[in-house]
Amino acid sequence: MKKRSLKSPISRLMTLALFGLLAMGACKSKKKVVEAAPAPAPVEEPAPAPAEPQPTAEEVAVGKLENYFSAVANASSVQSANSSIQEALSMFSNQNTPVLIVIHEENGIKDYDEPTTIVKYLNYLKDTKKNLNFISDVRLDGSGRITELELRRR
Repeated sequence: MKKRSLKSPISRLMTLALFGLLAMGACKSKKKVVEAAPAPAPVEEPAPAPAEPQPTAEEVAVGKLENYFSAVANASSVQSANSSIQEALSMFSNQNTPVLIVIHEENGIKDYDEPTTIVKYLNYLKDTKKNLNFISDVRLDGSGRITELELRRR
């Protein structure tokens, strides 16, 4: 039997064309597979929880002072009210710290009740057993003690 050889130019050309078509077909199918595959979704790491903002010195003072006002107004005895008053006074620069009570405000202009001091106001709370005001503004000195207090009616 005679072996077939690839000596004829037509058979060589046909063989090369066949390999070329197969190679090109294989490349196109690989490209289609690569293009058809969806890009993997980027893995997102959860963002760190934002740190809770630290309360300012004014906010801390207001919270403590509101508790003292409630404790004085709701005290079961005169001794416990006086004890709460002494604790509250330690937050102020002196016992004559002004307390201003806003009774009306219009266009940024405030009308105040008669000015009083913190000692008088705390004794008023003790006597009336009613806390009808809330703290609207507080001013602190450099050492963190209250130098002025502004209240509003609830």
